[in-house]
Amino acid sequence: MDPERVQRKSHGPSSQRTKSPGTQEKQEIAAWRAVVRVLRSTASNTVHSLTSVIFPADCRVCGSPLSGFSLLPVCDSCWSNLPVQMGALCACCGESLPGDAGAPANETLCRMCRAAAPPFEKAVAHGVYATKLRALVHLLKYDGMEPLAIRLGALAGAQALTIADLPRALVVVPVPLFVGKRRQRGFNQSELLARGAMSAMRRNRPEMRLLLRVSALERQRATESQAGLSSHKRRVNVRNAFFVSRPAEVDGRDVLLIDDIYTTGATARACTRALKSAGAARVWVATVARAQREDMDHAPAEPPMDATGVTIGAGPREEIPMEEDVAFWEEGR
Repeated sequence: MDPERVQRKSHGPSSQRTKSPGTQEKQEIAAWRAVVRVLRSTASNTVHSLTSVIFPADCRVCGSPLSGFSLLPVCDSCWSNLPVQMGALCACCGESLPGDAGAPANETLCRMCRAAAPPFEKAVAHGVYATKLRALVHLLKYDGMEPLAIRLGALAGAQALTIADLPRALVVVPVPLFVGKRRQRGFNQSELLARGAMSAMRRNRPEMRLLLRVSALERQRATESQAGLSSHKRRVNVRNAFFVSRPAEVDGRDVLLIDDIYTTGATARACTRALKSAGAARVWVATVARAQREDMDHAPAEPPMDATGVTIGAGPREEIPMEEDVAFWEEGR
């Protein structure tokens, strides 16, 4: 046998292997290409969340540099200085009572709750929907920073635990989004907040029996965004917008309704009516933030409209007094 021929045979395949990638190398290249494809096709907010873990960033609320890596690009100072509700609050809905003209002495209810008692037992919120708390809610809701929901939800859950005589057994129901909005946003912030609230409540009260029912309450039609609407338009917007698709999940049960913001109470009232119509025994409401009436009074008035909603002239119109408007809707007219 020719030794040179044997040597050429033994070295041939080895030299070829050095020129082209082997099976393992090909698998690694394919894996990296897959990662690149995923990153290219992933929504920008998800990529941002990914990179915020890998690279240090500035606080998204105040702009201060963050000292470490975190899924939550918010500094400890911002978390520690969220706006709180001050002074006397309505015992039912949490509205600020000072300056409530015409209120009887020692009255514990706001004029809205006096005019038409809400169908829910009580509504609580962590703090005022302003400054840093407003920024955090917006980061979750509009910038898609989903990890914020765990900590924000915990704030709502902590407030729920302050309710006197809160039942140990509760069905937790998030305020739903319309299916189209849910698909567009990619998540329902109220559902994420509900999960965060439940985790915090279980840690503090292990004896509580909390059942999350995401699909119990549904939004049966698309509604206009409540942001920027007057109090009256908010109530018109959500009237008959909700229904209970699975009555057995709430029938005879006590319910904790979770949402991000309590503004005029239109959504909370509409959801509660739907839940109680399906047999829910009692409903409590817990939100991250509460918009106080004095902050809303500075919003610009809307132009007058006809019965079809078409603007019929220029200039502001007088807002319907809140207590009259709420009483009108609560009477079912």
